[in-house]
Amino acid sequence: MKTVLITGCSSGYGLATAQRFHREGWNVIATMRTPREDVLPPADRLTVVPLDVTNAASIEAAVESSGPIDVLVNNAGIGAVGAFEATPMSVTRELFETNTFGVMAMTQAVVPQMRERRAGVVVNVTSSVTLTAMPLAAVYTASKMAIEGFTASLALELDYFNVRARLVEPGYGPSTQFTANGSQRMEGMVPDDYAAFADPIFAAFGRPRPTTTAEDVAEVVLRAANDTSEQLRFPAGEDAVALAQSA
Repeated sequence: MKTVLITGCSSGYGLATAQRFHREGWNVIATMRTPREDVLPPADRLTVVPLDVTNAASIEAAVESSGPIDVLVNNAGIGAVGAFEATPMSVTRELFETNTFGVMAMTQAVVPQMRERRAGVVVNVTSSVTLTAMPLAAVYTASKMAIEGFTASLALELDYFNVRARLVEPGYGPSTQFTANGSQRMEGMVPDDYAAFADPIFAAFGRPRPTTTAEDVAEVVLRAANDTSEQLRFPAGEDAVALAQSA
């Protein structure tokens, strides 16, 4: 039985991905900063483990308690939208600590065991903002674009050891907690001078459009984990697929 460790399982993509792998018969290590059994009750082949991807001791404890890991899914992430000039550097660093350095730290903690076994897959979840520019998301986009380049290079060096690295690029998903979880850090990040520019953009977010569900992403993450081809990027959702095809 294969084991998958998934970060950021308290909601959204991570929660759906944990549930999808579990239904497929995998041994699932679902991690959250603060485990909540009301969100994801422990079950046979399903263990909920505390993990803060920005904390080295937390990473070490989670990886050591998980046993051999066949697939690592780096899903944990935070978001923020706003004008770049009004984005405090503290917010920029916060996004990079989780979205970029957290992914790198988790990967560095798990890859040695995969290298030793000459088997394993690292799946990094980014965003469709890496496929097309989105205004008012410069810092978030940068944090995800960094992981795109990181994974592309990582795939080349790990291939020698029969370890694969994959990217899953979700499309627009309003059902996630992206803006809800980031509302406090985004305070004051749309100055009055930007209102005429930003208001139509925010209004467009609320209009009907093709959306990517958490279940869409979970299905693609599972496919990426099982794929043995040389494919690197796996867009998830109708809009992400269309963007990838037009790129």
